[in-house]
Amino acid sequence: MQSAVDLKLVPWDGTTRQRAQSRTAVFVIGTLFCALTSAVMASWLPLQVSIVTVFLFAGPHNWFELRYFLMRLPLRFGKSRTFFFTAFAGIALLTATYISLPVLYRSISWSTESWEVVIAVWNSLLLLWLGLLVWLRGKQKLRSDWSWALPIVLALGSLNWMSPEFFSLAIVYLHPLVALWFLDRHLRRTRPQWLPAYRRCLCLLPLLLAAMIWQLSRTPALTDDNGLFWRITQHAGAELLPNVSSHLLVSVHVFLEMLHYGVWLLALPLIGRHTGRSRHSHISALPSAAKVWNVTTVPVARHPRGFPKVVKLALLLSLALVALLWFGFSINYATTRDIYFTVAIAHVLAEAPFLLRMI
Repeated sequence: MQSAVDLKLVPWDGTTRQRAQSRTAVFVIGTLFCALTSAVMASWLPLQVSIVTVFLFAGPHNWFELRYFLMRLPLRFGKSRTFFFTAFAGIALLTATYISLPVLYRSISWSTESWEVVIAVWNSLLLLWLGLLVWLRGKQKLRSDWSWALPIVLALGSLNWMSPEFFSLAIVYLHPLVALWFLDRHLRRTRPQWLPAYRRCLCLLPLLLAAMIWQLSRTPALTDDNGLFWRITQHAGAELLPNVSSHLLVSVHVFLEMLHYGVWLLALPLIGRHTGRSRHSHISALPSAAKVWNVTTVPVARHPRGFPKVVKLALLLSLALVALLWFGFSINYATTRDIYFTVAIAHVLAEAPFLLRMI
């Protein structure tokens, strides 16, 4: 009798294994297709692709980020109260000071040296805030010593003061890669069987970047004879790196941004929430694409002691801001782009504490 049962289980296990392997294959093929397509498009028409991707995806990806962070926000902070207070206070302070920098630059006659000092001070505050968050997170992790964060913060701080503008440019290029880290941590919690394949796909990233550099390093500079094209090239670092082709700089930056948008708009929503129970089951992940508009899937809104009206209002206001952003792009793309990339520092900063919470 037991043998008969075992015989019935074998085909089922084989079918389950095949389904798991086919899903992993689909995930890998989709990941590689998106990466290769993004690299080709960014290399071929960097300025045009930059304009289209920011217009279409800048606002929606912020909405999905907000929803993802709300999904990971604990109902009660408990022992994490100090960590979240530091995180939210730092986001508010750093965002407010960052937004004020363009106003100060236009209202006061700054010398080049004075302006570099201002940028270096802001970067130093950012590093101190990140170091403090790492230290606080380390205190929450049992049997972990995160004191290594201090020498790293000091080393980065010294690099910052040596060249503040290059340090800020490095943040521009490194920030899109944070989304890949989010996806790695999300897969580890929800689809661990996909994680080895995903990390092998990441090995393709430096190869694609090397191919783009080799192909575009000798291309002529992009035309920046209008205000919008000039803004795009400057944002990619054309002024700081005059000996590097602006075509290469813009292409690499657009490619990384497309990967960033792809993670938040495609990968995380389509992967959905793991249905199994685990030791992390009290921390919900992003729901499946079919339920992404359902506010009750957010733990802070679903719990009897939660805040459903606040969550719903926040998401509705965010949708209104997305529509406002699209309207602004259609009326005056260049000015709206400047405003967006200034205010968007808030979502850049918000990624740090939530990523640390996933480690």
